[in-house]
Amino acid sequence: MNVKGKIINDPVYGFLRFPEPELIQLIDHPWFQRLRHIKQMGTAQLVYPGATHTRLHHSLGACHLMGMALDELKAKGIAITKEECLAARIAILLHDIGHGPFSHALEHTLVDGLSHETVSKLIMQRLNREFDGMLDMAIEIFSGTYPKKFLHQLVSSQLDADRMDYLNRDSFYTGVSEGVIGYDRILQMLTVQNDDLMVEEKGVHSVEKFIIARRLMYWQVYLHKTVLSSEVLLINILTRAKELSLTGVALFATPALGYFLTRQVASADFELDPETFELFCQLDDTDIMASVKVWQRHEDPVLSLLCQMLLERKLFKVIMSSEPVDYLVAEKRKLAKSLLEIDDDLLHYFVSTGTTSNYTYNIADERIQIAMKNGTVKDISEIDNPIVNKALATQVHKNYICYIHSGK
Repeated sequence: MNVKGKIINDPVYGFLRFPEPELIQLIDHPWFQRLRHIKQMGTAQLVYPGATHTRLHHSLGACHLMGMALDELKAKGIAITKEECLAARIAILLHDIGHGPFSHALEHTLVDGLSHETVSKLIMQRLNREFDGMLDMAIEIFSGTYPKKFLHQLVSSQLDADRMDYLNRDSFYTGVSEGVIGYDRILQMLTVQNDDLMVEEKGVHSVEKFIIARRLMYWQVYLHKTVLSSEVLLINILTRAKELSLTGVALFATPALGYFLTRQVASADFELDPETFELFCQLDDTDIMASVKVWQRHEDPVLSLLCQMLLERKLFKVIMSSEPVDYLVAEKRKLAKSLLEIDDDLLHYFVSTGTTSNYTYNIADERIQIAMKNGTVKDISEIDNPIVNKALATQVHKNYICYIHSGK
């Protein structure tokens, strides 16, 4: 098949070049195009109105950064073949292809115990069969089984093309300048020693800024309490819809969404049942929102009210604390009962608790290594006067309670 390359205009980086016909075939595939209809940041647009960019935007941007990183490494004499460059670009292009509607918000709601990474790999394997083995090396790089470890680290590590793009892109679309990173400087400082991806010593401050930006973006944007509130509300909507559907209550739904609402689907079904796989690959944000618009007038008072709250942005109030919040549950359930006059066994839809957590820098994960001028290698947290110290490397937990309120 004679497929020409493409140049795509991107608001973050300018022109993105995709000269490889193999990439164009994958970009044009319906399963990749589905990402146009899945927002990168889930419900965050309810807080940051500009955050309407999609998984497709992010995947193209990450692929662009991967190309820049590979070009830099090759210029420094690192042996990378043309085939490996293509495979690494394919791996990062498709790294998010398994995301369901609203990204992380509904990851475990429609299907029990299923991560988007698992689905991404399954979709890549299906595409590989469709394209006669074209993705063999890309799947190895994605999975971390390819001999050149640093190629996988460019796809998935604490300093990968994925994180570099989403921090930059999410900052751009939300208008939160704290997330802006010097991605070009970091890419120019990349090197490889003993098959490990590292950063030259003179790039250490750019990497520190990258890590700080990630921390700020998590607590200011990704785990913003109103973003969390809207995600919990959406999860409760789908949970109630599924509960009703499984008991035989008729609900409007697209064929793809209806399939997952009317049966308990486990992660194993994706590998064993072609119908489950095909219908998941049809699901996107529009399936959910079209249904929510209809459900706001459903006769079930719980489902209809939850949907009205989301559509009218009358979200839960949220209390977040490093201390336990369980002591507030009885009080908030009593408030919900007075406002709604519903049965006690339904109050959990309007009073939800949970825990959210974030590592700014996970010392148990693929560490960010710095190639020092004297020939030694140090972890970013071990250099002189480190900004990334023990405090930043500690996982932060916050407990939360989301609850309905009078609006006064």
